[in-house]
Amino acid sequence: MNWGSAGEFFAMGGYGLYVWGSYIACALLMVLEPILTARRHARARREAAHLNEES
Repeated sequence: MNWGSAGEFFAMGGYGLYVWGSYIACALLMVLEPILTARRHARARREAAHLNEES
């Protein structure tokens, strides 16, 4: 495709909201996933340590 301006590029032929929204959603999930995984891992380690102390 050939765009005449930056505005046309970002509009993506009328599909810009869908295209750029998808990129933003994907980037947000790629940032959140390691954070949430680390939190779940830390919680599991704390729970395992707590169970180990009880036995």
